[in-house]
Amino acid sequence: METLRELFQVMTRRFGLLNRNCCQVGGTEISVVQSHILYELLRGDKPSMQQVADTLGMDITTFSRQIQTLVKMELVLKTPLPEDRRIYQLSLTAQGKYVAAKIDAEMNQYLNEVFSNMSEFERDMVIKSVKLLNEAMSKSTVCCKPLF
Repeated sequence: METLRELFQVMTRRFGLLNRNCCQVGGTEISVVQSHILYELLRGDKPSMQQVADTLGMDITTFSRQIQTLVKMELVLKTPLPEDRRIYQLSLTAQGKYVAAKIDAEMNQYLNEVFSNMSEFERDMVIKSVKLLNEAMSKSTVCCKPLF
């Protein structure tokens, strides 16, 4: 009999393999962490470095290194706030928007394919269950509590 942890390990592994396999756009190789950053920037409106690092649960030093790499790849712009030059806002370049949108589309295509193997009732049940699980996890005092 599978344990709960086993079920989540398998699901996480399968989703992780998806991330590893989908994150090459054109000739650009994007790591899983970088794809998460691009996704947050695609969703946000010029968030600060600290906001995105907090959302992803990353320490600012590690996050800053990832941003520097994405800036060198010409995918992200890092702009100081005029009123407080210690705070940097992040945004996607045109190429960054393209790469983030392409990864997002590929992920959505994969998820649609996965859900196509289920009935409408099963799909709705899984989506409702994932929402319920996310909500319960956000109330956890143990670990993995998202900051958003």
